[in-house]
Amino acid sequence: IKDYAPGDLTLSVQLEDGTVVEYKLDPRTNNLPPLRNPNILVGKNDLTSLSYLHEPAVLHNLKVRFIVSKLIYTYCGIVLVAINPYESLPIYDADIINAYSGQNARDMDPHIFAVAEKAYRQMARDERNQSIIVSGESGAGKTVSAKYAMRYFATVSCSSGDTSVEERVLASNPIMEAFGNAKTTRNDNSSRFGKYIEIGFDRKYCIIGANMRTYLLEKSRVVFQSQEERNYHIFYQLCSSSHLPEFKAFKLGCADDFHYTSQGQNPVMDGVDDAREMCNTRKAFSLLGIGENDQMEIYKILAALLHLSNVEVREQSGERSSILPDDVHLMAFCELMGVQSEEMAHWFCHRKLKTTTETFVKSVAKINAVASRDALAKHIYAKLFSWIVDSINGALKSALKQHSFIGVLDIYGFETFDVNSFEQFCINYANEKLQQHFNLHVFKLEQEEYMKEEIPWTLIDFYDNQPCIDLIEAKLGVLDLLDEECKMPKGSDDTWAQKMYNTILKQNAHFDKPRLSNRAFIIHHFADKVEYQCDGFLEKNKDTVNEEQINVLKKSKVKVSTPHNHLKRPSTTGRTGQSQRDKKKTVGLSTMHFLQFLIIADFYHQITKVLTLYTPVIEFEEQVSPAFITTINNILKDRMEEPSTLMMDSKKIFSVSLPFTASSVALETIQIPASLNLSFLHPV
Repeated sequence: IKDYAPGDLTLSVQLEDGTVVEYKLDPRTNNLPPLRNPNILVGKNDLTSLSYLHEPAVLHNLKVRFIVSKLIYTYCGIVLVAINPYESLPIYDADIINAYSGQNARDMDPHIFAVAEKAYRQMARDERNQSIIVSGESGAGKTVSAKYAMRYFATVSCSSGDTSVEERVLASNPIMEAFGNAKTTRNDNSSRFGKYIEIGFDRKYCIIGANMRTYLLEKSRVVFQSQEERNYHIFYQLCSSSHLPEFKAFKLGCADDFHYTSQGQNPVMDGVDDAREMCNTRKAFSLLGIGENDQMEIYKILAALLHLSNVEVREQSGERSSILPDDVHLMAFCELMGVQSEEMAHWFCHRKLKTTTETFVKSVAKINAVASRDALAKHIYAKLFSWIVDSINGALKSALKQHSFIGVLDIYGFETFDVNSFEQFCINYANEKLQQHFNLHVFKLEQEEYMKEEIPWTLIDFYDNQPCIDLIEAKLGVLDLLDEECKMPKGSDDTWAQKMYNTILKQNAHFDKPRLSNRAFIIHHFADKVEYQCDGFLEKNKDTVNEEQINVLKKSKVKVSTPHNHLKRPSTTGRTGQSQRDKKKTVGLSTMHFLQFLIIADFYHQITKVLTLYTPVIEFEEQVSPAFITTINNILKDRMEEPSTLMMDSKKIFSVSLPFTASSVALETIQIPASLNLSFLHPV
């Protein structure tokens, strides 16, 4: 309303509805409120087209598109922003897919199909593998977006001769959702595991198969759920179908009858028919070629776990516990698993201790016996889950040679709850790594290229989360101290917490200690600060199970061809006295290694390709950055091998092509295998 003059303490501002407000200015900074974009730009389908790109402008533009225009998708440069409407929308039909097929993404409204089409077109045109990363907070709709992307590829891909291959690729979705998704307080169909799916194509860019890698399955959900949450969908599907003749022998009832499916006190979801979903799961299994016998073995194991949850452990005097020999649920569990109930009951309530010269059998208290029972349940479910993934991959494996692939990464969303434990820590760590990868591609590398090319550019100050990642994974970081404490004979969550306070608290600004707790810690993540409760971190990180219980399972009378074979831990070899637990990686270490593999593996593949493939391609336009070509040219100029020149002018068609994109990973940050013969590469 009134022009601002230096020294003014307030600013008169008129809002859209005509309201006049006095905006107080901080006399110490004199920072003015962010400028508003002109009306003509509000509601644009690409945030980068806004004159003023700051947080209020971004949120306002998304709000206008979502509420006023009823549009859930918006571009932000190369990124597609999606707002979950929490309802089904008629924008994913076959007609919509056909409308986007073959079109330039920028000529169409923002849509997940536009992203999928761009990936498919670039794979075919540039002969380069592609990846789609789906990320966001819990409940943002990542799993649904990944499914729609897969559906798009299955629809637009030409027939490969096997008319059912696309159907089989899509059939993996209901199975993985049944066994890996659950209701949380934020999401009725939350993925409780991460997955990376590579959809393979032949030279005609027809789908020929797929391969899936999974990680970080939330095993603790099998034995515990918070209020208003559920266990994995498959348990409720099985209970809702327990009246069927083929399931009568399992002696099941409703989900409320079992401890592992009733803790959340909300077993029924609005609008979801678990019995119908069970039919869909069984159809998907059959479509993938997993026979009725194997399916029944899967359901038998699930039923056994439900009975295991109701096995009653009785407390006795001292550090002793017992299970009644006629416990009906123990007998049902052992009958379904094909093992002796007396032996299993004994090892629930006892454990074997080995010294260099003797072996002792010691009774355990009730709390330890219950923990042992739950550890076995988590172990069995995790092995069953792995068997199912392996079976799906076997069904989707193609005998044809794969020419290229499109990867779809559906990762956990960032999570912060009232109580955050080891699972949320691993999830948020994975999101930190993904956010760093995103920043590196979208901001850092792009700006460095502008600087190298001497293009006038004002640097954008973006958040660099490397200090937070170092806090977690560097030497004497959270994971390092956790693994060290797990090796201690008397290590505990409390002593681990004290070590973190003494080692990290004053060294890293991203780490804090709660004022009123000595058993928790706070990490300032890129998305929010999260307080983690230390209770249970060591046990979950070690991920141990009683070896004697595994030995009992090995005596199962069930046929070896069934999933039970996946439950048997391989025998150990090594130096005398070295146990399987000593050699087994902790969960935290395995998570760190997997994330490093996920981000760096493609770099190995590309570097090998750039030095071994010299196949000419027509119209190879600016697929390699000029800086990278200059670097490789300089490295190769003194070598005898041909060709010594890789390209002519970066602005023209290349005489020789390298289907390669320069990696965001710096050479000095990784160990290059000697087998690649890349010793001549040096950072420049």
